[in-house]
Amino acid sequence: MDLFPNLSKVYTHERMRAGEAQRLAEFIAFGPIIFQVSRLMIKFGIFGLLRDSDNGMTVDEIAVETRLSTYAVKVLLEASLSIGTVLVEQETERFRLSKAGWFLLTDKAIRVDVDFNHDVNYEGMFHLEEALMEGRPAGLKHFGDWPTIYEGLSQLPGNVQDSWFAFDHFYSDGAFEQALPIVFAGKPRTLLDVGGNTGRWALKCVDYDKDIEVTVMDLPQQLVMMRRHTENEPGADRIGGYAINLLDEKAKFPVGKQYDAIWMSQFLDCFGEKEIVSILSRATEVMSSQSRLYIMETFWNRQRYESAALCLTLTSVYFTAMANGNSKMYNSDDMARLVAQAGLEVEAIHDYLGMGHSIMVCKLK
Repeated sequence: MDLFPNLSKVYTHERMRAGEAQRLAEFIAFGPIIFQVSRLMIKFGIFGLLRDSDNGMTVDEIAVETRLSTYAVKVLLEASLSIGTVLVEQETERFRLSKAGWFLLTDKAIRVDVDFNHDVNYEGMFHLEEALMEGRPAGLKHFGDWPTIYEGLSQLPGNVQDSWFAFDHFYSDGAFEQALPIVFAGKPRTLLDVGGNTGRWALKCVDYDKDIEVTVMDLPQQLVMMRRHTENEPGADRIGGYAINLLDEKAKFPVGKQYDAIWMSQFLDCFGEKEIVSILSRATEVMSSQSRLYIMETFWNRQRYESAALCLTLTSVYFTAMANGNSKMYNSDDMARLVAQAGLEVEAIHDYLGMGHSIMVCKLK
């Protein structure tokens, strides 16, 4: 496989002139302030007002509408001019929304990213250096004393939970409809949903195929949430649960069973390389020669657009500082190497599903 099948030209040549590079360097230096200014331009409704105004708005008009002081409005607007999210007409001093401001306001993915980074990551990122040096999610102590964020998901503050699940579901759910025909092409009768979270994929499966039996395998506390979310939903009687801590290398997949399909959606990126090999090796114990293991991930090197690769490589830093300290958003070559180490081989890769997902289809060697 080519390490950068779609991005090779982007990352092998200098893209900026000196002035552009210097501006980017300052942009990075003031990054935390730029983020908070832009977030508040959304929260206070200033971007929305500018979008809905045909002729732009003055500082005083914005102050009246938002009930902010003229000082607060000026500080935010002047910073936003330099950031590039608003424009101003010099003669009338009326402000308008720029293209970047429009994306911040209206692009669903960006809005999810803003909330995720503010509620989940922002304060914990202060401990990134510590996390990198020690190989543990040092920023997680901002929320609680858990070894990984997954043990603490059900205990996170409500707004943090909301932003975490919105981020997780937004990117995975958009690929589910395209993933179903791929997974069910072989007409599986039993499916093991590894790291099934709240059961959203399991519900999709039992709705798609009336004969499928799904087992969601996850931490005990996650299964409680799964049962709560799937209760009384159509097909819930065909969704079972199997509690396991996959970080325990001695913990076996369901003993005495074989599954036609094993599904891992945005799951293996939650683990380091050694852990991935361990998990995949244990998965082979419940596979036959006819079984297929489906790994759905947003491999950063298989994206159509560089902006998507940017989001993914920076999401790796969330895993470092907040989630577990040793995982990341992988490229497809690294994942294929780990698949091979576990006794599997890649049969096919399906790209460009949903928001940039790929499905790596694996079988026993």
